[in-house]
Amino acid sequence: MTTVSSDWQDPGTVERMLDDLGTWAVVGLSGDPGRTAYSIASLLQSRGKRIVPIHPVFADPGAPAVLGEQGYASLAEVPFAVDVVDVFRRSEAAGEFADQAVAIGAKGVWFQLGVVDEDAFARTTAAGVPMVMDTCPAIEWRKRGR
Repeated sequence: MTTVSSDWQDPGTVERMLDDLGTWAVVGLSGDPGRTAYSIASLLQSRGKRIVPIHPVFADPGAPAVLGEQGYASLAEVPFAVDVVDVFRRSEAAGEFADQAVAIGAKGVWFQLGVVDEDAFARTTAAGVPMVMDTCPAIEWRKRGR
């Protein structure tokens, strides 16, 4: 199945996620300020979003907070509702996080710039969870002049 990329970046879906959904789990956010996940998580916070770091490093109980937020080793460990699961993983590894997002009841899935998995998009949207792929909140806010 081939999906047109414009379906992946539906303006209404992008707008709802950026404007209406407040808690963003950032998969791949380890606390390394040199990584893109860190700068985008910081941007999300500056836009009023609560970020939730998701990375295996948080399996260690002594792992430090990231941007003032406790991290979790997996989405399933987060003890509160997550609105958007924002995935900073390679395309071949990203689909499992879309499936986990559906399993935890997330309201949206966002695959970052360069991350595309058409099968995950089909599964996620078929489950009723909106999904955006191959773009970044920073890019989308810029497009909207914000």
